[in-house]
Amino acid sequence: MTILSSSQSRKSMPLDEKWLLVPAFLKVRGLVKQHIVSFDYFVNEEIKTIMLANQKVTSDANPNFYLKYLDIRVGKPSSEEGLNQIHDKITPQECRLRDMTYAAPINVDVEYTRGNQRVIKRDLTIGRLPIMLRSSKCILKDLAEEELARVQECPYDPGGYFIVKGSEKVILIQEQLSKNRIMIGRNSNKDLLCEVLSSTAEKKSKTYVIARRNRYWLRHNQLTDDIPVAIVFKAMGVESEYNIISAIGLEEKYVTAFSASLDECSTNNIFTQQQAINYITTKIKVRKFGGPYGSASSAQAPLPKEHEAVDFLSSSMICHIPCNDGNFKMKAIFLGLMTRRLIQAELGECDVDDRDFYGNKRLELAGSLLALLFEDVLKRFNTELKRVADNSLGKTLAAPLDIVKHMRQDLITHAISNALSTGNWIIKRFRMERHGVTQVLSRLSYISALGMMTRINSTFEKTRKVSGPRSLQPSQWGMLCPSDTPEGEACGLVKNLALISHITTDSDERPVLRLLFNSGVEDLQNMHFSHINNPHYHQVFLNGLLVGTTVDPDRVVRAVRTVRRSGLLSEFVSVSRSLPLRAVYIASDGGRLCRPYLIVEDGKVLLKPHHIQELKDGQRIFEDFVDDGLIEYLDVNEMNDAIIAVYENDVHAKTTHLEIEPFTILGVCAGLIPYPHHNQSPRNTYQCAMGKQAMGTIGYNQQKRIDSIMYLLCYPQRPLVKSKTIELINFEKLPAGANGIIAVMSYSGYDIEDALILNKASLDRGYGRCLVYKHAKGTARKYPNQTYDRLMGPSLDPLTRKPIYKHRVLDQEGIVFAGARISSKQTMINKHMPVVSQDTTSPSVSASVGGRSVEYKDVSISYKNPVPSYAERVLLTYNDEEAHLVKILLRQTRRPELGDKFSSRHGQKGVCGLIAAQEDLPFNDLGMVPDMIMNPHGYPSRMTVGKLMELLSSKNAVLSGRYHYGTAFGGDQVTDVCNELASRGYNYLGKDMLTSGITGQQMSAYIYFGPIYYQKLKHMVLDKMHARARGPRYAVLTRQPTEGRSREGGLRLGEMERDCLIAYGASMLLMERLMVSSDEFKVEVCADCGLIGYHGWCQNCRSSKSLANIKIPYACKLLFQELQSMNIVPKLELARYTQ
Repeated sequence: MTILSSSQSRKSMPLDEKWLLVPAFLKVRGLVKQHIVSFDYFVNEEIKTIMLANQKVTSDANPNFYLKYLDIRVGKPSSEEGLNQIHDKITPQECRLRDMTYAAPINVDVEYTRGNQRVIKRDLTIGRLPIMLRSSKCILKDLAEEELARVQECPYDPGGYFIVKGSEKVILIQEQLSKNRIMIGRNSNKDLLCEVLSSTAEKKSKTYVIARRNRYWLRHNQLTDDIPVAIVFKAMGVESEYNIISAIGLEEKYVTAFSASLDECSTNNIFTQQQAINYITTKIKVRKFGGPYGSASSAQAPLPKEHEAVDFLSSSMICHIPCNDGNFKMKAIFLGLMTRRLIQAELGECDVDDRDFYGNKRLELAGSLLALLFEDVLKRFNTELKRVADNSLGKTLAAPLDIVKHMRQDLITHAISNALSTGNWIIKRFRMERHGVTQVLSRLSYISALGMMTRINSTFEKTRKVSGPRSLQPSQWGMLCPSDTPEGEACGLVKNLALISHITTDSDERPVLRLLFNSGVEDLQNMHFSHINNPHYHQVFLNGLLVGTTVDPDRVVRAVRTVRRSGLLSEFVSVSRSLPLRAVYIASDGGRLCRPYLIVEDGKVLLKPHHIQELKDGQRIFEDFVDDGLIEYLDVNEMNDAIIAVYENDVHAKTTHLEIEPFTILGVCAGLIPYPHHNQSPRNTYQCAMGKQAMGTIGYNQQKRIDSIMYLLCYPQRPLVKSKTIELINFEKLPAGANGIIAVMSYSGYDIEDALILNKASLDRGYGRCLVYKHAKGTARKYPNQTYDRLMGPSLDPLTRKPIYKHRVLDQEGIVFAGARISSKQTMINKHMPVVSQDTTSPSVSASVGGRSVEYKDVSISYKNPVPSYAERVLLTYNDEEAHLVKILLRQTRRPELGDKFSSRHGQKGVCGLIAAQEDLPFNDLGMVPDMIMNPHGYPSRMTVGKLMELLSSKNAVLSGRYHYGTAFGGDQVTDVCNELASRGYNYLGKDMLTSGITGQQMSAYIYFGPIYYQKLKHMVLDKMHARARGPRYAVLTRQPTEGRSREGGLRLGEMERDCLIAYGASMLLMERLMVSSDEFKVEVCADCGLIGYHGWCQNCRSSKSLANIKIPYACKLLFQELQSMNIVPKLELARYTQ
């Protein structure tokens, strides 16, 4: 790929409104749409394919029995309550509030035998599938704003996530190496190897051809040892040495390189196919199940082993290539190709493949991950039915077996919902064990939720310190956001999609194959080995499979592109060419990243201004531009063959494509930053992380939600300087921050190291004020022994007959009333749980069950926070387990205080260092006082010029009454903004003359003064402040004080603090800190043997005369005992205190 750019890019262009294609694209594709498209493909297409592959269940006990699936479909979301009652409609909001799963039934039509009858039954439910919000099966699909408001949903909620047991879960996009492709690399011994990761619906396997000692070997995990490649060729029926060499290449360099490998055949006395199969048989690993070979009887042992070798060649080695009726020709061709590539790499004709090149990656979305899981669960479901049939049909039954009655719904339901709620994808068939596939959707702000939907998770280990997979690859241009990646161990491994990148889904190969054979590609089946590697031929690959050869590769590439642009082929089919390897690669598989580009032919852009006008008038949608051949999608491999201009005046005769808009190379989070191209790159990365922690508005339905924690800004504002991305993702409708007047100056010593000085009057008026919502919940359930939890009214004081302090906020039902002010340790839900005891004479009996008495234990839910809260809402409902559910929404209003964290949109974070009275702060000649004072030393080393430009543009926006744009690689020019400021009577550079509020004198310097958009972050002192004088010692093992603020833990005196006390000589203080205040323990020690005794008796000396009481730390006593368990005996030497 060649990217062209020029300094004259700012000139006005005839297509200066082509950016309008970006919102048109986002209506149909991109961001969250790919999750939804992928899920829709799974429920509408893939689920049927999986059913057809596992269509029939038969029985070994009765050959006449069968069960056959005729059709499968997913219904609409419904709730399953009671035994058979199913309510037709359920809303996502109802599932969130009632801790239910937003799922729909999976219905099948089956045909089966009952005795001698053939029965067809329709609409049988085999399980329930959680439904993705905003997908084709969701009730929110295509609802208008008024209808969404009726079901309490926000119109700007992105969807693309699931609701499982009341919590919102996202399946993160998973990054994988692409399957069925030849990759050249090196192993740990620096040996060159050629690997293919084969993947089919039935099997996954890795096959290696490795170069070692001038010979070529085949390696596979089913083999005990590497096998010479020449022997594998013979086993596949390519017996003549001429044919083996033809499969690799008849040129002298290939013959010379492979001749030593051919000698391996004669060395091992292998000349025929049968001898080769027998040789491979000796190298196949013994299977763990079925017992070792040769254990049954020596006569029968070799027979299954021989089949094992043929089975290995046909279904395990390079398993993605089909092997029909023992015809190994296609596999032999592919193996020859792998060996040829390896020889080319050895001779330096082609490079080792870069595993981090993004064309070699595939992204797995929710649909493909769920398809893997569903297929595995369906196979288990069928196996269970087969087991039931085998057990029942083997016996004589009174009534014929009705297999439908044995279809358990819970197997599929639980497997899928457990995978979604835990994030563990475990598929034993493929030895696949992935963790952390799903995560809880972050609802800190609208941006954090949207950013999570575009996150890409790499399967690479985060602990490994390797730079390759973490670095920014040139091939990620336009596909992934260059700024949005976390700091720390996940840096570069967790990535985010760019604004208009799209992930493909699988498309049908048959039309592509038809087109290829009509474009002069010769079919492999009719060719001899020597033709395939002929230097005049180019090999043609489709999704990693060699389909044929062609004399005219340009014609093939041209044909695919022409037919694709005419709309007769899927727009996501890609074609690329490799000259060194003489190959044409065509891809139509899913998981490839691609993005749209404007097509340029003969130095002219095909898109014209009248097309844009039709788009503005609503006569065109984005897909029309693709169908008309004005725009096409390029994936990373095809971009390598393209010459792409960034701006229209960079287009020349050789240009093939033009960028729609340069700012779209950034993602959602980086798109919020004004003028990001004027900041040092790490600052943009910091802002991407902090933008997700900024408080604001999370949705129009935020007052209807009861989340575990929710931060809301009381008075959010739209930023005065915005970008095109802000408009595209509706950030203005759900903002996170407020515009504050900033004075950049050093004022007192309270603003050093990024600390901010806030104006007390601004805080009184509501600047930075936020609401923190938390929730408490309790369930009252019924137990199988006919007992149930009780909610009791408040306990009364015997003297005053008023509720005791603990129960002062409870109503008569034992639940806190709405609007109550709840203080620490007060009860919110007065719940009592039954404890059944055998004792019938107990005085505290409150009920009896079956002759046994029931006591009720107090398990009430109390408020633990030291800062009081208000109960805003109380929800009484029941969940899908028929248990009563009580949810309480607690509210705290917080105003900014010392130590609260703020940040601008340029990675300039700081804490509040001082809250100063308005009369002590400086003011300008209009009497305007800043809301915030920022230290100027935050600029030089950070180089955040974008922040300086934001202040100028914001100042101008206030004066002119219009919003300014700070879009990446564009936006309003500084010179224009400064000239406009000067024309309105302000300083050209945005500086003001300030007067000190303390002395009343004018400041001796001009002060940079104006509005900047600031974010209040979730890190607040009130949530982190912690101290302890005394508290619990609940640590069971060591009996030391607990750790952590939530457990009222102690403050650790660490190794360095210990060293300070030793150096100071305060040894008694050291003993007090490390023993007396921690885990002092009295033990009896025998003065004779030095071992610990028990209850006045030394077990070792068999005596009680020499025991002395001493105090040691309990952890020390534990260490001694653990050493004794390892046969190490520590002995204590005692001396008198006075000695």
